[in-house]
Amino acid sequence: MTVNTPLCFRGKKILAPMVRVGTLPMRLLALDYGADIVYCEELIDIKMLQCKRVINEVLETVDFVAPNERIVFRTCEREREHVVFQMGSADAERALAVAKLVESDVAGIDINMGCPKEYSTKASMGAALLSDPDKIESILTTLVKGICKPVTCKIRILPSVEDTVNLVKRIEKTGIAAIAVHGRKKEERPQHPVHCDVIKAISEAVSIPVIANGGSHDFIKEYADIETFQKETAASSVMIARAAMWNPSIFRKEGFCPLKDVMQDYIKYAVRYDNHYTNTKYCLCQMLREQLETTQGKKLHAAQTTQEICEVFEMGDFYEETTAIFEAKKTSLETKIQDEDDQMEDPDVIKMAVRFDKREYPPQITPKMYLLEWCRKEKHPQPVYETVQRPLDRLFCSVVTVAERKYRSTLWDKSKKLAEQAAAIVCLRTLGVPEGKLCEGENHLINKRKRGDQEHLISRDHGEDLAEPSHKKANFIEETSDMNVPKM
Repeated sequence: MTVNTPLCFRGKKILAPMVRVGTLPMRLLALDYGADIVYCEELIDIKMLQCKRVINEVLETVDFVAPNERIVFRTCEREREHVVFQMGSADAERALAVAKLVESDVAGIDINMGCPKEYSTKASMGAALLSDPDKIESILTTLVKGICKPVTCKIRILPSVEDTVNLVKRIEKTGIAAIAVHGRKKEERPQHPVHCDVIKAISEAVSIPVIANGGSHDFIKEYADIETFQKETAASSVMIARAAMWNPSIFRKEGFCPLKDVMQDYIKYAVRYDNHYTNTKYCLCQMLREQLETTQGKKLHAAQTTQEICEVFEMGDFYEETTAIFEAKKTSLETKIQDEDDQMEDPDVIKMAVRFDKREYPPQITPKMYLLEWCRKEKHPQPVYETVQRPLDRLFCSVVTVAERKYRSTLWDKSKKLAEQAAAIVCLRTLGVPEGKLCEGENHLINKRKRGDQEHLISRDHGEDLAEPSHKKANFIEETSDMNVPKM
């Protein structure tokens, strides 16, 4: 497919992917100081595939949210043409599925083939891929053919220069846009010298851009050293990790900003984009380094909230002002959504303010089951549930259609299942039909279950077929809606 993005990997200064560091505040700060491209921290394909893409209207971000409501990846318009999404993957189809999930929100996709950590290599990801060229080729070829954004990969060098060059030549044939090379072997650590000669050999052997990485310890102490490292490796671009983690103003042509100013700029982004305080704290500790034993460093270490972190850096007023703005914006959006909801509401929908509390019902008995049973008894088509999710707070509301009438609760729920149960309750109460609550006395569905269980045991004792007819099961198994949850 044709790459339809202006992203170029020649002559660039790039923020390297760093676990726990390469989150949105650090990426934006690096861009402010002069970085051309920023890589996010490595994110595992399986975890990303569990996420839901949500537009956060309060923060003006795009969030990829895990089932436990944790934000796995957050991005914004400011970085959309500069951010490369790095993933850990050992499977071509999973990698492609993740790439398609995030493709419209990023400038490029990268596969991590250099991480030497056990959690990565045990899952056949990271540096483990270096010993499986066929899998590397499969993953990269699938991505290049399957998405419109440029694809890159990041590797470490192999034991011999010849083997490394041969591998990179094979990688080049997949059609990737660039390759980042960390100039160390997978068993080597930052204290080991970076092998500039190997990166240079790669740069001279292939025609795609080579991005040199690993120079923070030996070369890059200030901005001018970036060019020195680039010349030493004959690379097209330079990727910076630890030097940028310690002070992201390394990207600034005019030289370093005072560390105090850098940390305050970082905190502003952390508050502005609601970064989790533990991640904010971690990144600030990497910047403080030898100052961690100072009074300020000890206060930072003790901080347990974003507000406390702000107070350590004399930014308490900024925190209060910013959070007040967000609360006001959230309230305004909620009011707007409610107004739109009221205006668009079908006047024929019967509404009631109810919630489903499973503690009020016998085990495995729900209002949806009672409603389905009633529809069958009355010869009506089975209930149809239509559920929507509100992007602002990710809550759900369901409308159930029974006998050509619609019913819903005016209260929004935290899950699709709860919203459907609430809609069923509204319908049952409107019809004056029992909903199965414990307080209603004898429960005929429970009795029906018991009779079914007894019949099953009798059949088994007489050697009859153990498979229960589907028409009998249907009375006792709660049906779920096949409707997809549309985005509002």
